[in-house]
Amino acid sequence: MKIISKILIFFFGFNSILFAQTYQNRFNTLDVQHYKLHLEVNDTTNVINATMEVSIKFKKSVNSFDLDLVSKDSTEMGMQVDSIYQNNILVSFTQKNNKLTIEPQHVFPRLPYTYKIKYSGIPKDGLVISKNLYGDRTYFGDNWPNRAHNWFPCVDHPSDKATIEYIINAPNHYQVIANGFQVEETNLTNNLKQYHWKTATPLPTKVMVVGIAKFAVQNIGETHNIPVSTWVYPQTKEDGFYDFSIAKEILDFFIENVGEYPFLKLANVQSKTRFGGMENAGNIFYFEKSVTGKQEHKDLIAHEIAHQWFGNSASEIDWPHLWLSEGFATYLTDLYILKSDGEAAFKQRLKEERNKVLNFYKKQQTPVIDTKTTNYMGLLNPNSYQKGAWVLHMLKNKVGVENFWKGIKTYYDFYKFKNASTNDFKNLMAQVSGKNLDIFFSQWLQKTGQPKINSSWIHGSDKLRIIVEQKQNTIFQFPLDLEITYSDGTSEIKTIEITSKKEPFVITTKLMDVKEIKYDPNINLLFEIIE
Repeated sequence: MKIISKILIFFFGFNSILFAQTYQNRFNTLDVQHYKLHLEVNDTTNVINATMEVSIKFKKSVNSFDLDLVSKDSTEMGMQVDSIYQNNILVSFTQKNNKLTIEPQHVFPRLPYTYKIKYSGIPKDGLVISKNLYGDRTYFGDNWPNRAHNWFPCVDHPSDKATIEYIINAPNHYQVIANGFQVEETNLTNNLKQYHWKTATPLPTKVMVVGIAKFAVQNIGETHNIPVSTWVYPQTKEDGFYDFSIAKEILDFFIENVGEYPFLKLANVQSKTRFGGMENAGNIFYFEKSVTGKQEHKDLIAHEIAHQWFGNSASEIDWPHLWLSEGFATYLTDLYILKSDGEAAFKQRLKEERNKVLNFYKKQQTPVIDTKTTNYMGLLNPNSYQKGAWVLHMLKNKVGVENFWKGIKTYYDFYKFKNASTNDFKNLMAQVSGKNLDIFFSQWLQKTGQPKINSSWIHGSDKLRIIVEQKQNTIFQFPLDLEITYSDGTSEIKTIEITSKKEPFVITTKLMDVKEIKYDPNINLLFEIIE
């Protein structure tokens, strides 16, 4: 996702998995295979009536197990479960502390069981029921990071992927968009329609959503056999159709550079999401005022489309590894801008992103992989986005452009429809490039900050003597490009390898005066100069 605003402890020896203990225990017990949500909405109340069928395979025999579901509280908001059946047999359950504890009949490992959960209530969050900016009533799922269990029972964690289908009954003046492909649309009565959507590939709950509203829909066409469409409020029809018409071109770029698109469709949807854009699988939700008729948000659209590969298909194993989603989407957007708008626009974005990282560090000194926080919304910060992008940019320069793209493609191909940790990505890039990347990943992702350098130099004859000192506490290792400008106006770039706190270097130059030295002229390093 992307935020529109004007305003580690991590040990690589772990074998890919860093979970909160609560979820780890559950993952050792069960694996959700499929969700089937029957949902009824109406215009007279915010109460939803629903039945969720959860198909589960157990890894061991259990007397009880938990699903996440927000309980009804004193405000009369939340979900109240009426009954649960296991393969048509009524079973006992309790609701407490936003957990639905189910006591199954006997279960055998590796066999499938389906639990039919009937419930109702007013969602506290997750399914946003409100009016849009034109006063029309709307329903929009908005699940990130773990808000899905506000409106349906689930394992609300990015590592437990499952397929999902929705059977939605809604007044017939609404249209429904959801993950997957549309199986059916039926007029039940003169005033009621039923919509049936179903996914073919497993998803994390964070990107499982429906949108129920009055829409104007444009089918843009297909690219690489993927249908692309635009769903906007009827009042913004012309502007919206124009704004999102660039989606096919952006989709082409990522398919050609990363790999096959992972889902059956791409729908760009005007919505009530709290984010600038939310990358819900196959149907991206954008904030209402993203529609301007001026194509002002090309980078936002590119960012959310990039997430279809990274975040939705190849997903982070746990929230602290969010940079594998947001950093990837940010940098892949930069690379799309490089292609579409040229090198100057690309470098300007890198400068702006670097400034955001430096300014954020002045306020908060945390690593990119922040395992200490339980404030998942707080992870939506420049560490995950801009610093994550800068790590990829520096990685590209370290391993080379060809190896970088080969690594990105290989990583995606191996982890599509799965989950990965930072260590998984590091190992794969090391294998592709033939380079040891332990120090690189450790210093940029598990440690805080970035290099702050101070330097002094003198020049005589054909020798430039320069001393570079790192002023931050953690010592980084990195290449530093120097652009040396001479008295005749010519210049050349020399590279020095920084490995310690304070180092002297002697560089051979031309036999003429050195007028100026510029640091990092090609915008390849995340650092700052300290005078």
